[in-house]
Amino acid sequence: MRKQEIIIVPSPGPGHLPVTIEFAKTLIKRDDRIHTITILHWTLPLAPQSSLFAKSLIATQPRIRLFPLPEIQNPPPLELFFKASEAYILEATKKTVPLVRGALSTLTSSRDGSDPVRVAGLILDFFCVPLIEVGNEFNLPSYIFMTCSTGFLGMMKYLPERHRRIASKLDLSSGESEHAIPGYVCSVPTKVMPPGQFVRESYEAWVEIAEKLPEAKGILVNSFTCLEQNAFDYFARRPENYPPVYPVGPVLSLEDRPSTDPSDRDGIMRWLGEQAESSIVYICFGSLGILGSPQIKEIARALDLSGHRFLWSIRTNPTEKVSPYDLLPEGFRDRTAGQGLVCGWAPQVEVLAHKAIGGFVSHCGWNSVLESLWFGVPIATWPMYAEQQLNAFTMVKELGLAVDLRLDYVSAYGEIVKADEIAGAIRSLMDGEDTPRKRVKEMAEAARKALTDGGSSFVGVKRFVHELIGGDF
Repeated sequence: MRKQEIIIVPSPGPGHLPVTIEFAKTLIKRDDRIHTITILHWTLPLAPQSSLFAKSLIATQPRIRLFPLPEIQNPPPLELFFKASEAYILEATKKTVPLVRGALSTLTSSRDGSDPVRVAGLILDFFCVPLIEVGNEFNLPSYIFMTCSTGFLGMMKYLPERHRRIASKLDLSSGESEHAIPGYVCSVPTKVMPPGQFVRESYEAWVEIAEKLPEAKGILVNSFTCLEQNAFDYFARRPENYPPVYPVGPVLSLEDRPSTDPSDRDGIMRWLGEQAESSIVYICFGSLGILGSPQIKEIARALDLSGHRFLWSIRTNPTEKVSPYDLLPEGFRDRTAGQGLVCGWAPQVEVLAHKAIGGFVSHCGWNSVLESLWFGVPIATWPMYAEQQLNAFTMVKELGLAVDLRLDYVSAYGEIVKADEIAGAIRSLMDGEDTPRKRVKEMAEAARKALTDGGSSFVGVKRFVHELIGGDF
């Protein structure tokens, strides 16, 4: 059989690009028939360093190559991103259509029947669904790689059906109304649906993406069946007009993005090494989880109230050049010098893997959820944006794997969560009898089992490769 090339088009965002590259590495390791994986890489003004980061992630993988696309001409205005980020990303993706068409023409034009390598198909980020039509032009099957949960896929399955039935956007005023979303045992309240669905432009983008998903040859989900059994069971029944869904996770990018100052990492890890086992609560809201000074002051007061030892990563807007320490209440660092450590960037993977970490106050980005489960660290949920509210609901109500700090918090709404509530959640996470610590440890074992020979995701990847390039199953 001829050697195979797979072409991947990721979204350049920080929650998408690293895990997509990690999945490419998984495929390379799993099947020697995959000669090359070519990543068509494009950039956005809000992720200018993504090319450098991508190069660093594939530096040790000669069979994975980057194919940079030309710069997008006339990108959507940044004002759209801050109003409706999903609409911004989808519109930017549409502008890559002629660029991807040109790249595929270049990559396939020199190939004929005598060439030892053939392009087998495309793997597209779910934001890149407009590129399915380009794959069709070149007779290449397109598969979608979901960097989100299977529950999120269930919501995307539900959204066009509801849109056709009700013909209106979700109504924020009816936050307590509930939805029977495929794959969920619990009814899902409106208030935990992605906040973009309450902004017309983003809602329309969500519906457009969801309507195009059935056009894919298959959908690869970064999850595993033991974690989301009901959701995978639903899709295994092959609902009408829906492609097969393959569990392939957890796909984890265990290489932290480097700090601009290596001493940051060394200082954090040295400090953690001095702490008792499971004694530290780690607080971090992701690369885009930038909080204002009033909320930071409430978290600081909560840490005073809780009395727990802590590692707190405070992200700031790089364009403003503000130190995270400048946002703290006066005297907080001195007062808590023996109790905790405040930093800007933190090596999250190494932090969660450390024996000193006993709990994680998290924004519930899906990558962070999977990392916490992988290392057996229980979460207190504090979602911020995107689909994180749905992730929080899934972890707390559907799966019983997290502590409820908030399920429906949205940073853009400007609400301040008070210190007493935060402190209570930290105590519950670190000391509470209801903290699902044992279940989280069991799920860590299940995650590893899913990736071993015969595990659900091992088999899912095998099924996908068999579908794409044939051979024995």
